[in-house]
Amino acid sequence: MPRLIVSIDSVVIKEVQLTKARTTLGRRPYNDIVIDNLAVSGEHAVLHLSGNAVEIEDLGSTNGTYVNTKAIQRQTLHDGDVIEVAKYIIRFHHKVEVDHFAKTTHAKPGSLPPPALAPRPSVAVKPAAAAPLPAVIRVLSGSAAGREVALLKVVTIIGKPGVAVASITKRHGGHVLVHVEGDDMPLLNGTPIETDAPLHHGDRITLAGTDMQFQQG
Repeated sequence: MPRLIVSIDSVVIKEVQLTKARTTLGRRPYNDIVIDNLAVSGEHAVLHLSGNAVEIEDLGSTNGTYVNTKAIQRQTLHDGDVIEVAKYIIRFHHKVEVDHFAKTTHAKPGSLPPPALAPRPSVAVKPAAAAPLPAVIRVLSGSAAGREVALLKVVTIIGKPGVAVASITKRHGGHVLVHVEGDDMPLLNGTPIETDAPLHHGDRITLAGTDMQFQQG
């Protein structure tokens, strides 16, 4: 099901599932997606859902609607597209699920059915250990200071499209910080990163003018 993830200053503030044929976005309280900010028009944009296709249409807003840093009037959205409304970043996610059917084995005439498997001896199962707490990014500066973003996904994108974007990737040995796009390189403990940079508890990240801290649970 298509969904939108709304964030500001790299902090997610809401997630919206697109279930209606027409979903409105704007500052007025009667919109389906309300963004209470004076830079957002009362009726800013609308998302059209038809089958598996989703289109976004700007409703003559004052500050415009951008998709992947380009101003649009009406445009079809694809999985991973980034919508900008004022200072808000809205990520569009939509992966069409494919049904998988189990294969059925048909015995040929005259052939013997496969032998039944002998039951396995019962094995005592130890109770599972408590799962470790996920790593988080804590915002230290800006309007979202004090908020935390849990690093639950394999790849978490942070930053501002068109300015500076980086990713934090979960790997077997831990998390790494990777520069994705933008002229401003991410700073790790005050030093620009050149390649994939491993993260450790307490590391300080500066990106697009925002200070953050990596905390490992």
